[in-house]
Amino acid sequence: MFVNPLLKIVLVLVAFMPPASQAVEIYENFPAAIHADERYVIYSHGLIVEGDNPRPVHPEYGVYDFPAIKQALFENGGFNLIAQQRPKNTDVQTYAGTLQSWVQRLLAAGVKPGHITLVGFSRGAQLTAYASGALQSVGLNTALLAICSDGELERDPPLVLGGRLLVIYETSDAMGSCATLAKRSHLLSFQEIAISTGRKHGAFFQPLPEWIKPLKAWIQETNR
Repeated sequence: MFVNPLLKIVLVLVAFMPPASQAVEIYENFPAAIHADERYVIYSHGLIVEGDNPRPVHPEYGVYDFPAIKQALFENGGFNLIAQQRPKNTDVQTYAGTLQSWVQRLLAAGVKPGHITLVGFSRGAQLTAYASGALQSVGLNTALLAICSDGELERDPPLVLGGRLLVIYETSDAMGSCATLAKRSHLLSFQEIAISTGRKHGAFFQPLPEWIKPLKAWIQETNR
């Protein structure tokens, strides 16, 4: 059978073309393969989820639905989501160092700083803030949910962040604005959103649209 010589050349070129970029995924651990042209979000959950149960129940706030939060955050976001369930009694400084090392591995693989977003709630926000502070000169995107008290996240020495920062807090919760922390930091941009669900700290135990929608909109705007 006659095959056009030009077609032969095309077929050979196609055979040696690099594979197309992989579809984005949810990762329970840091991914084995990093795609430099893709976007990455790292979500760190609250203290109650540390351990083996992904849906623990708080006596006042009810179920913390970690799987549902991951799915809602990931859905139609266009980014890879890394959301690891931490072991019980995780050491704060050690795990903050783990988050820092993950970011450094993404950067070393060629991912742009603007394509990396750290998100954390409560204890996860503390871990996120510590890791982000250690990388303040990089230009990351950081979102802190329900962590500050009287405008501050207490630490000695005082925490200083860089890059772009989003803070979301619930008005019925004891945790509120991070304005003092933001003012002291060296930020490219700062946005703070107050939601009012009446659910106190438990507002972030479920993927409520009140916080999921503005968080995802901010990620879409800044993670680029």
